[in-house]
Amino acid sequence: MLKKSKLAVCIMTAVLVACAPESREVSASAEKEMAEAPKTVSPAELHKNLLTMDTHVDLDVSNFTAEHNYTHDLQTQVDLGKLEQGGLDAIWFSVYTGQGELSEAGYAAALENALAKFDAIHRLTEEIAPERIGLATTPEQVQSLIAEGKVAALIGVENAYPLGTDLSLVQDFYDRGARYMSLAHNGHSQFADSNTGESDDVWLYNGLSDLGRELIAEMNRVGIIIDLSHPSKAANLEMLSLSKAPVIASHSSARALNDVSRNLDDEELLAIKENGGVVQTVAFASYLNTEKYNAWRDKAMEVMAREAQKTGFQLLDWKAVGQLDYAARHDYMDKFMQLRAEVAPMIEKEVDPLVPPVDVQDFVDHIDYLVKTIGIEHVGISSDFDGGGGISGWNDASETGAVTEELIKRGYTAEEIGQLWSGNLMRVMNEVQAVAESLTAAAG
Repeated sequence: MLKKSKLAVCIMTAVLVACAPESREVSASAEKEMAEAPKTVSPAELHKNLLTMDTHVDLDVSNFTAEHNYTHDLQTQVDLGKLEQGGLDAIWFSVYTGQGELSEAGYAAALENALAKFDAIHRLTEEIAPERIGLATTPEQVQSLIAEGKVAALIGVENAYPLGTDLSLVQDFYDRGARYMSLAHNGHSQFADSNTGESDDVWLYNGLSDLGRELIAEMNRVGIIIDLSHPSKAANLEMLSLSKAPVIASHSSARALNDVSRNLDDEELLAIKENGGVVQTVAFASYLNTEKYNAWRDKAMEVMAREAQKTGFQLLDWKAVGQLDYAARHDYMDKFMQLRAEVAPMIEKEVDPLVPPVDVQDFVDHIDYLVKTIGIEHVGISSDFDGGGGISGWNDASETGAVTEELIKRGYTAEEIGQLWSGNLMRVMNEVQAVAESLTAAAG
């Protein structure tokens, strides 16, 4: 885990001095050395020497207790063992809240959920395993933790719904460690329309609400990155027009390759490029290739149903699962994940050869498209692990090296792979903080 290579230092130095594109135009010999690195260094060695960062990992607070936590081999796609095995150095935990009623009661419940997740992350990094993972809020802290042989944990907020109408909580969330936040999830919030409005063409604001516009200004002032994953296109374009700082899409892919509302179309992509932001390509199978995923899923579920029947476990559709109370849903998901792990070898043997799953090649197709469309300085990598993400070849954190290997096969240089894995995102972190400091100074 100790990353003291020349490559990691080079990437971090480039981020801190904000010299990204120009820094590539150094001497001809240095350019040649970087270009040849993937060919002369094994994929495993190159991956080990990179600073790898995944900008979207979901969490369940029940996995953050003294008795049951990330120091154990959990039935999750991410735990400390899997992170260390896969050489995944830094992850952004998602403080996710599903969209509920736009009422005081709804806001209160949402805030309780968000604070519990903040507390869980702090508990992991400060009490459960501080010798293996630490909380970072700046690129410098990320680098320092990795140099100590630790995983770096960062925090993003998925859905600003828990803020209610109290924008003073933006500063509170920042103080708890949040460094990015989206304004909506699946369902319109008090701040922005969601991409889900495309399903019925019902919108609350045709973009942002007045409160949403105030939130953009407050996030810029405080220093929280605006996340465009999940809001509607109209909301995203409005956020891009208002923000004084670069934005990100923490877990989205290219709509030109797969036409689903959660992906970003070329107009959004080009606006993000103009803004100086970054699109964190997401390894979410149905966002990458819906047709291929559905064909594989249908066959895989036949095997799941067959094996579930043998044990007496009743499979439910996801809508029904969502309607269960917390305890029942948690129990169902535990049993489902156990069944899935047991059946995985059967699916690989019986289904995959006949109906191929969405895989790392499909994922990097989206990276290729984004790089071609908006430039490598504006593209990154995310998994959405434990929130629906995962593809064949990169289905948990232990398999992270497969992404680096595929990027090498596509001809990306060591420097470019470093940009994709962390350099671009950390540049945005620094620039957003610089904007916040300038706004504070200007305000006196």
